Amino acid sequence: MAVNLAPPDPRSLDPVSGVELRYAMAGVRKPGRKDLLVMTLAPGCAVAGVFTRNRFCAAPVGICKKNLAGKLQVRALVVNTGNANAGTGKDGLARAMQVCRAVAARVGCKPAQVLPFSTGVIMEPLPAERIVAALPALQPCDWATAAEAIMTTDTVPKAFSRRVSMSSGQAVVTGIAKGAGMIRPDMATMLGFLATDAALPKGALAKMLGRITERSFNSVTVDGDTSTNDSCIAIATGRAAAAKTKKDLERLEAAMTDVAAELAQAIVRDGEGATKFVTLRIERGASEAECRRVGYAVAHSPLVKTAFFASDPNLGRILAAIGYAGVPLDTSKVDLYIDDVLVVKAGGRSAAYREEQGVAAMKKPEFSVRAVLNRGKAAATLWTCDLSFDYVKINAEYRT
Repeated sequence: MAVNLAPPDPRSLDPVSGVELRYAMAGVRKPGRKDLLVMTLAPGCAVAGVFTRNRFCAAPVGICKKNLAGKLQVRALVVNTGNANAGTGKDGLARAMQVCRAVAARVGCKPAQVLPFSTGVIMEPLPAERIVAALPALQPCDWATAAEAIMTTDTVPKAFSRRVSMSSGQAVVTGIAKGAGMIRPDMATMLGFLATDAALPKGALAKMLGRITERSFNSVTVDGDTSTNDSCIAIATGRAAAAKTKKDLERLEAAMTDVAAELAQAIVRDGEGATKFVTLRIERGASEAECRRVGYAVAHSPLVKTAFFASDPNLGRILAAIGYAGVPLDTSKVDLYIDDVLVVKAGGRSAAYREEQGVAAMKKPEFSVRAVLNRGKAAATLWTCDLSFDYVKINAEYRT
């Protein structure tokens, strides 16, 4: 059960002019579920992407990178769930290209103008024939349905919208994402798609997406595992207002970052077996990089995450994780808070702290852990969840 995350209201999601959405039930892994999404883009759209740095990246990731680097405009995106098409070698590339050719024929473009995405079980052959056979059955859908069509072990679809006023008019930003397990994006098993009807050159969009992902998808972790398929795509259709001024660009980036951050947090809230949503704030570090390093040491510790699950303020686990993060700390200067409760002062247990205060804070479905390093002025915020019995059960039974 997701932590304080409700399914999106379709009425809250703005359509993006220039993007057509269709879904089908291809039976990629299980019959009778939405598992295929095709996004058709109008001519002239700018498209940018960032992808996993996992060396065993999936076949579709390699094709996406190649097609995005080409000179042809992207005209379609195709997403299947149930099968990651990763660890599949040359056969996986051939099957992904089979899907691209079929989608291109349907859309009326070249295969190099199609971006494929897959998510699901690794090292199993992609049933490309089922995907191709399902294309004639594609049905128009809204963004809420599109979010549902890309889910794997997610329990809740993830979709958000924002509107932004710019000097030449109003634009919309709508995004969807999937992910619940194998989540520690390093981008440059999550997929994210952000679309805006604002006009923006491809180069500017690509630079913007890099900054957006650092403040959103690259600031979350469920279990510390970087997927073979992580991909985040940004689309600017140019059907509405143009980002002409520096202020326009700042407002558009802020809106896209807001949507991406909400999607990223939704992934953590829906983490496999999650019962707690935890915000990690690392403050007064020497650099943002070292703050993130400390934050991830805490977020990736199984001992810390199981303590979160048990609502057990076993503070030594948190201090140990901070201490082995590889940052040259003066531990006598470190302070630690659970929500607003000062639990560690100057490297030791705060004299005023009582364990019942820690228990009360950690029993809530949402709370924060704030470490003050007192080394500088930098800070970083990460989002994570607990590690529960259900996480083990879900992943032990994933292929059965």
